[in-house]
Amino acid sequence: MAVAIPLITALTPLISDLIDRIPDPDAKAKAAAEANAKLVGMLQAGDAAQLQVNAAEATNPSVFVSGWRPAVGWVCVLGLLVQTVGYPLMGWGLSIWSPGTPMPQIDTDTLMGLLVPMLGLAGYRTFEKVKGVAR
Repeated sequence: MAVAIPLITALTPLISDLIDRIPDPDAKAKAAAEANAKLVGMLQAGDAAQLQVNAAEATNPSVFVSGWRPAVGWVCVLGLLVQTVGYPLMGWGLSIWSPGTPMPQIDTDTLMGLLVPMLGLAGYRTFEKVKGVAR
């Protein structure tokens, strides 16, 4: 699946250029519809394959295979804890015991870039469960 989207993105202008060369408007519309249908089919096949991989990973008894998603969540939680609790406490401690010591800079862009989408997905999943859509 990771290869399909860049490949389709690269091929789309080429396909459009070829379709634009068809003089008959009806044939052009038919060719465009067929090309779009094939591209959508390729994307759906990639999605179906990824769903099968996800299901196989989730049923694996090894925490190193099925536990990578929770591990990413725990890393985000730990990073958020350090950023919101540990870092301010460290600053407070340094101001008392070692005034003038500079605080190390923490890159929060990467953490927030990972944490915010995960929280969004978790919120959406909770919403589904509350509405009874998901089991």
